[in-house]
Amino acid sequence: MLTRRHIRVKVLQSVYAFNQTAYQDIEKQEKFLLYSLDQMEDLYLIMLQILVEMRDQAQEYLVKSQNKHLPTAKEKNPSKNFVNNKLLQLIAEQSSLSEAIKKKKLNYWKEDDEYARILLKTLRQQEWYDTYLAKSEPSFAEDKDFIIKVYKEIVAPNEKLYDYLEDKRLTWLDDFPIVNTALVKVLSKVSGKNVKTVLLPELYKNDEDRDFAVTLFRKTILNEEKLSKEIDGKTPNWDTERIAELDMIILKMGITEFLNFPSIPVRATINEYLEIAKEYSTPKSSLFINGILDKIVKEFTEARKLNKIGRGLT
Repeated sequence: MLTRRHIRVKVLQSVYAFNQTAYQDIEKQEKFLLYSLDQMEDLYLIMLQILVEMRDQAQEYLVKSQNKHLPTAKEKNPSKNFVNNKLLQLIAEQSSLSEAIKKKKLNYWKEDDEYARILLKTLRQQEWYDTYLAKSEPSFAEDKDFIIKVYKEIVAPNEKLYDYLEDKRLTWLDDFPIVNTALVKVLSKVSGKNVKTVLLPELYKNDEDRDFAVTLFRKTILNEEKLSKEIDGKTPNWDTERIAELDMIILKMGITEFLNFPSIPVRATINEYLEIAKEYSTPKSSLFINGILDKIVKEFTEARKLNKIGRGLT
């Protein structure tokens, strides 16, 4: 589920936090780094669960409507396409999901059920929702397409839900876009045959990604003085004290990757940090960082400091 860019962002945040603390404890900060990465899995679980909660609340609404003193004809014989949605049934039946929610104590939507109601209210206002309800026995593919549309257009963009998640855990702000992307990909792949293996993806693609996070963090912190010297003299128009702190950290992380990760191409490293700078630093940071990293790559290449494995890695 995690991408290398997301890992880099988390490391950037952790290095910045470490530099801001009066009592610097690298072990403690490393634990928080791994904890903040783990939080993305929690967010994925509750976003998956809210779809099931919406269905459950829709079922309760149908029952209440039918039990009215004077129900309308539509309330007497409502469409059950949403409450019987085959994809949601598959998800709800997976014990692995309910067990993970229970184990991690993430049953937010039973306690804060108003958010599912808000989403349902918005959903009922859509013409395409009425079109779906009017279908006669929709297929699994139609049910899946509908739920993906619900997630993309109703759940993910909802500002009240976003504010709620921000209040719950601040680390989820940066996780939200990547979780949304991962969840939509999973929903598009799920079938009756693969649901048990596809529904709950591993947080890390492999152990190498977790090691990448820890190594990048530790080597950036522990080699701070050496990395600063590599940057000195490369900024003729700027004293190092005047360089934005985030830019300095990005530069140091880039240099750390050049020297310690032989399988990562130099250009891939530079491109990743330029994109991160565009999102998290100043408007001119990406141009500045690109220039400095290019100079350092040329210098390292001439000095044969780059130890890249394979073709096209420099």
